[in-house]
Amino acid sequence: MIVNGPKRFPYGYNEIATIDNKDQRSMMDFGILRLAAGDTFCESQKLERAYLLIAGDVTVEWDKNKQRIERENCFDFSPWVLHVPNDIEVTITANADSEIAVQRTENERTFPCKLYMPDECASEHRGEGTMRETSTRIVRTVFDHSNAPYANLVLGEVIGFPGKWSSYPPHYHAQPEIYYYRFLPENGYGFAELNEAPVKTHHNSTVFIVNSETHPQVTAPGYAMWYLWVIRHLDGDPYITPTFVPEHLWVTEKDADIWPK
Repeated sequence: MIVNGPKRFPYGYNEIATIDNKDQRSMMDFGILRLAAGDTFCESQKLERAYLLIAGDVTVEWDKNKQRIERENCFDFSPWVLHVPNDIEVTITANADSEIAVQRTENERTFPCKLYMPDECASEHRGEGTMRETSTRIVRTVFDHSNAPYANLVLGEVIGFPGKWSSYPPHYHAQPEIYYYRFLPENGYGFAELNEAPVKTHHNSTVFIVNSETHPQVTAPGYAMWYLWVIRHLDGDPYITPTFVPEHLWVTEKDADIWPK
């Protein structure tokens, strides 16, 4: 399932997914919060929440803490992410025009609030040295089961280079996942594979991966693609690693015999 968003979201919270949507079946709330300079957003919910700064300059307040955070853009700079448990009040005040991705899900566990800084979300060049660099991409994992075992969410970003593939070789997992896209320039596009179905993605598109589909991505030449990925653990079945389609794994070998020589 794909939702194509507007070229630019209006100011305020723009709802894209909800926990109880029976068509999306993501088990998550997801939306884009756009704030003008001077705007303030405040919420306290009985939900686990993560706030990822896509771009802008905001001051965040939570649990007697306060921090000004800035991000020029999501392509060249790693993210700031505030991760909080149930009932923690979060206030976000914009110092300049800003956009934040908001993720929420149910989680009865309590855990310490955590503000992830950019240097904790190091950029990893995956695929480098294989497949003749046709699937080299940047992956930034903010938190997963290894560093946040108490969470019901997994959160990260991918930067796809022009004309190259990402999330490749094809893989799948039982846990529901959301991909949310930005392109540079904004009129760019790419394609997502959902099993045998190709889906065209645009700036502000959202794709729901909820049927254990394979989901590699490709970016049109000339355009860079950023996408946020958020996974929801299943009860008793957390996301650890995906299952790769065996017939395509050979391409990752450094000495793979790829035509032409």
